[in-house]
Amino acid sequence: MAQEIYQKKLSDVLTENQTSEQGLTTSEAQQRLSENGPNQLKEAPRKSSFKLFLETFKDAMVIVLVIVAAVQMIMGAYVESIVIFAVLLLNSVVSVVQTKKAEGSLAALKNLSAPDANVVRDGAEQSILAKDLVVGDIVLLEAGDYVPADGRLLEEGSLKIDEGMLTGESTPAEKEVQLIDAAVPIGDRLNMVYSGTIVTYGRGRFVVTATGNNTAIGEVAGLLETTVEQKTPLQRGLDRFSKKLSLAILGLSLIILGVQVARIFMGDGSGDLTADLVNAFMFAIAVAVAAIPEALQSIVTIVLSLGTKKMAREHAIIRKLPAVETLGSTSVICTDKTGTLTQNRMTVVDYFLPNGQSGEFSKTPDSWTKDERRLVEISVLANDAAIAEDGAKLGDPTEVALIDFSNKQEQPYKKIRQKYPRLNELPFDSDRKLMSTQHEIDGEKLLLTKGGPDIVINRSSHILLDGEVVPMTEEHKQRIQQQNEAFSERALRVLAFAYKSLADRDLEFEDEEALVFVGLLAMIDPPREEVFQAVSDARNAGMKTVMITGDHKTTAVAIAKEIGIFAEGDQALTGTELDQLSELELKERLEKITVYARVSPENKIRIIRAWQSKGKISAMTGDGVNDAPALKQADIGIAMGTGTDVAKDAAAMVLTDDNFASIISAVKVGRNVYDNIKKAIAYLFAGNLGAIIAIVFALVMGWNNPFTALQLLFINLVNDSLPAIALGTEKPEPTIMQRAPRDPDQGIFTGKTLSSVTYRGILIAAAVIFAQWLGMQESAGIGVAMAFSTLIWSRTLQTLPARSNTQTSWQAGFLENKLVWLAIVVCGALYSITLIPGVREVFAIPDSFTLSHVGLSMVLALSAVLLMEITKLILLRVQKDPARVGKTADVEG
Repeated sequence: MAQEIYQKKLSDVLTENQTSEQGLTTSEAQQRLSENGPNQLKEAPRKSSFKLFLETFKDAMVIVLVIVAAVQMIMGAYVESIVIFAVLLLNSVVSVVQTKKAEGSLAALKNLSAPDANVVRDGAEQSILAKDLVVGDIVLLEAGDYVPADGRLLEEGSLKIDEGMLTGESTPAEKEVQLIDAAVPIGDRLNMVYSGTIVTYGRGRFVVTATGNNTAIGEVAGLLETTVEQKTPLQRGLDRFSKKLSLAILGLSLIILGVQVARIFMGDGSGDLTADLVNAFMFAIAVAVAAIPEALQSIVTIVLSLGTKKMAREHAIIRKLPAVETLGSTSVICTDKTGTLTQNRMTVVDYFLPNGQSGEFSKTPDSWTKDERRLVEISVLANDAAIAEDGAKLGDPTEVALIDFSNKQEQPYKKIRQKYPRLNELPFDSDRKLMSTQHEIDGEKLLLTKGGPDIVINRSSHILLDGEVVPMTEEHKQRIQQQNEAFSERALRVLAFAYKSLADRDLEFEDEEALVFVGLLAMIDPPREEVFQAVSDARNAGMKTVMITGDHKTTAVAIAKEIGIFAEGDQALTGTELDQLSELELKERLEKITVYARVSPENKIRIIRAWQSKGKISAMTGDGVNDAPALKQADIGIAMGTGTDVAKDAAAMVLTDDNFASIISAVKVGRNVYDNIKKAIAYLFAGNLGAIIAIVFALVMGWNNPFTALQLLFINLVNDSLPAIALGTEKPEPTIMQRAPRDPDQGIFTGKTLSSVTYRGILIAAAVIFAQWLGMQESAGIGVAMAFSTLIWSRTLQTLPARSNTQTSWQAGFLENKLVWLAIVVCGALYSITLIPGVREVFAIPDSFTLSHVGLSMVLALSAVLLMEITKLILLRVQKDPARVGKTADVEG
C-alpha cells in the first residue's frame, strides 16, 4: 500500500513536490498555476431552471392530465383545459423554486477559503491571493489565520488548529512535525494541516501538497456533488401509486370508450354518428377527470407547508418541504456528538487531591482547605483564557473550562488575577506539554505549573498534603496515577497542577523540575440535560439512535453509555475498523453498532447507505463541513443552527436551538403531517371513487353521464381542496409516539386506508346513483343536476368521518377542528354559486332545479356520511382491546 504524505520523510515530501524550504520561484509558481488551475473548489454544472421545470412533468398522473387537457382543448372544452394547465404550471413553478433554493452547499464551501496567504517565494516572504497557491509553495501560519491549502508541516511553535469542521472534535488539534508511521484517520494526522481550518494558537510553516478540489475539503465537495438526495417515502409511494393509477385510468377510459362505440355501431343508426362518437369520447374523458385529483400535488404541498410552521415552533426550520413527512417516518437517527448530544463546552466535573479528596468543591470558599485553594489558584493563574465584556469566551476551550470552574465556585477568575498578577511565564508548547507562570502569593514568589498528568507527576518531588509539603513517595505516585487512569476510563480530559518556590528572575525550562504536586482537575464536554429524555423518547417511538463522531472511541462510548445510546451487548467501531469490514460484514453487525468514532466523511456516507440498504429511513445530524455529504445522502439531513453554512445548505432541516430533544418533537409533528396527508388523500380518492362508480353504473344502465367534465373539475379543484387542506390541520392521534415507524415501502393505499376509501366511495356512489334515479323521474337534466349536487355534498360532508380512522368525529372532538367546519361552509357557498342564473347553465343545471332538489340531495349525502360514522363506531366497539385501536401502525383517514 502506498504511503500517505503524513507517513513520509520531510525530505521525500519536498522532493516529490519539486520544492525546497526556500520555496518556489515566481516563474515556477506561475507555470504550476497555469497547469493545475487556481486553488479553488470547482462546481459541477447545474441543471437549468427550464430543465428542472420540464422534469416536473415526468409524473405519470401529470402526463395523463396533460393528455386529457390537450384532448379537451381539441374538442373545444377550453375552460376545463385551461384550469388543468394552470394547476400543473403552478405546481411546476413551486417545485423549481424549492430546488433552486437548496443549491447552496458548494457556494458555502468556497466561502471557507482563505482570501490571502503568506508564502516564501524567490527566497523572501510575501503575501499573495490564496487562490494563486500551488503545490510546492511554502506557507507561513500564525494565530487567527485560515489554513489556505492542505500541506505537511515543516516546523511549528505550539501550533494548535481548530479542525472541528473536518473531524468533529471540540478541542483544537496540537500539531507536531514528527513523522507518523501507522495509518491513522484525519484527526490524528498531527503533522498535516488542512484547507479551511483555523489556527487558534502558535505559529507554523508547511509545504503545500494539495490545492483546490484535491484538498480534504475538496473531497467533501466531491462527495456533495456525487451524493444523490433521497426521495421521501411519500414521494416514492405517490410515484408508485401514480403509475398504477394512470394505467388503471387509461384502461378504464378505453374500456368505457369501447363499450360506447360498440353501442353506437350496434344501434339502429338513426342518430348523428359524428356527434355520438364525440359524446362517447367526452364521456371517457370525463372518467379520467373524475379519477385524477387535479389539486393533489398542491394539497400535499400546502399540508407540508402547514407542517413547517408547526415545526418552526419546535425550533426546527424546514428547508425542503418533503422533509416534514420524511422526519415522521424516521427509524434511525445518526447523530453527531459534539454540540449535538453535548454542550460543546468543556466543563470541569471532578477533581483529586493527594489526600484522596474528590467530587465537588464546597459551595462556601471560606471553608476551603489550603490544598483546594491552591488548586483553583493555579488553574486560573497558569492560564491564558479570558471572558470578554460581552460574554464571549476567548482562548483554548480547556483553559476556558478552568476559569468557568473558578467562577462557579464563587471565586471570580478576574479577582484572583488582579490579586496575584503574572510576573513571568513559560508558554505552553507541544514538546513539554506544560505551561508555567510566576506570581507572588502571600509574600512568596511561586512558579505555578499545569500540564499533562504523567509529565507533572514525573517532575514532582513533593506533594501538598493537607496543607503541608511532604516528599512524594512511590505509594503517593501510584495513587495519583491510578486516579488519573480512572478519570481516563471515564473519558475525562485530565490536567495536573503543581508549584514551587522560586525567586523573581527570568524563568528557564529547567525550573519546571522538583515541583510540589497539588492535584488533578478532570473535565469533559458534558451531555445536554434534555438529551437523556430525548433518547428515551426516541426508543419508545421505535427509533434507534446511533452516535457518529470524530472524537476518540473511549470518549464517545462513555458519553453514549451515560445518555442511554450504548447498552450491554452493543458495539463501537472506529473509522479504521469500519474500513476493514466488507459490506456483508457491516450489514450483519449494523444493528449492534451504536457508536462510530474517529470517522471520515466517507465513513459517514457508508453508514447511512448501510441503513438505507436495510430499508430504514435515516436521519443524520451534524454541524461541520465533514458532515455535509452525509447530511445530503441521508433521507433527512438535520443541521445545527450554530453549525457551518455548508452543513445547513446540505441539510433538509436546521435546528435553531441545537437541541437533540427538538428532533423528537419535530418527529411527532412529522408523523402527524404524514397522517394528515393520508387523510387528505383518502378523502380525495373516496370522493373520486364514488364519482367513477356512479359513471360506470350509468354507463351499464344506459343512463346519461351523471356529470359533465366541468362539474368534476369544479369539485376536484374547488370544492375538494379546502376540506382536504383542513384535514391537514388535524391534531395528532393520542398514541402517535408509541407506535413503530411505518414501513417506507408501504403503499399509500394499504390495509385500512384502502378499505376506508373503498367503503366511503361505495356509500357516496350509492347516494349519487339514487339521486340521479330520483331526478330522472322528472327529466334527464334534473337527474344530472341531482347527481352533481349529491356528489358535492357527500364529498364535502365526508370530511367529518375522514378526520380519523381510529376515532369517530365525536371522539376526536366534534368542534375541535374549526377549519373543517369553515371548509364545509365555504364549499356550500361555492356550490351555491353554480345555482345563480347565468352560471347554472354553464354547469348544466336546468331552471327547473329548485331548492327542494338541493335539500333532497343534502339529505342523501348526510345519510351516506352518517352510515360512515355508524359503521366506524361499530367496528371500534368490536375491538375488545381499546388500546389496540390507538396503536395501529398507521392512522388512515
